[in-house]
Amino acid sequence: MISVTPFCLTMLLGVTALADNAFFAMDTGTKDAQHQTAEAQVAMIKDIGFAGIGPIYSTPQALHDMLASLDKHQLKLFAEYFPLDLSASDPISPQIKDAIQQLRGRDSMLWLCVPVPADKSLKPSDPTGDPRAVPVLQAIADLAEQSGVRVALYPHAGNWLQREEDAVRVARQVGRKNLGVTFNLCHWLMVDGKDLDARLDEARPWLYVVTINGADVDGHDWGHLIQPLDTGTFDVSRVLVKLKQMGFEGPIGLQHYGIGGDADKNLRRSMEAWRRLQTNLQNKISQTNPTK
Repeated sequence: MISVTPFCLTMLLGVTALADNAFFAMDTGTKDAQHQTAEAQVAMIKDIGFAGIGPIYSTPQALHDMLASLDKHQLKLFAEYFPLDLSASDPISPQIKDAIQQLRGRDSMLWLCVPVPADKSLKPSDPTGDPRAVPVLQAIADLAEQSGVRVALYPHAGNWLQREEDAVRVARQVGRKNLGVTFNLCHWLMVDGKDLDARLDEARPWLYVVTINGADVDGHDWGHLIQPLDTGTFDVSRVLVKLKQMGFEGPIGLQHYGIGGDADKNLRRSMEAWRRLQTNLQNKISQTNPTK
């Protein structure tokens, strides 16, 4: 019998050899009454099997504590989340500068969402905001580059930067090698939910990170669009198969915003679902190209 090598699978299927994408937990799902501190959250995700975390920035001390706990447990901070206020007199806030310094040399990212400005001068997806946003993002990327930090735009429903197309359009104009985009399943479903392959193909040259979760195909609110990974009617394997076809090797984050309840139990459910998804993906490829 002749085995089909991973390279042959790639050639036959147009699917890359199955390398494990790092799977991390966003801190939207790591906090509950028993897990308030960075240490408690990191110890929990370590025990469950996550590769690290993607937290929302709050204070310099909170980031310091999170990094210390991650180092202790040998896990990674994949991305630190910030809203970027284009209406501020200096959008490059002291908090952004602090995060860049603390993340120096850690192969990490700033996760930047860009809300509608407080003065409502821009509407969601309004391209007339590009001349306002692009120089700010170029300056942030240049500052981050000095510390070896990347910047990933985060499309968020209702924000000025809300669609995948918005993130790609802006990233193209920024033109910095350390600035890319995120694909967020729940936000794509909320604002679009169509042409998944096309959206991912467009994002491919800039795609740094992806977030997934359980969701319902026809959901119109976060309760239906953000669920544990083992529930919902949307077939998340569609995203994973496409990412493999694209050769995407970046990290994948788990979104649990608003789910509530026991964080440990919720995360374990989603981790088990993630493992099943990986096994099923391997089986699909094996069944399509059995050994001869």
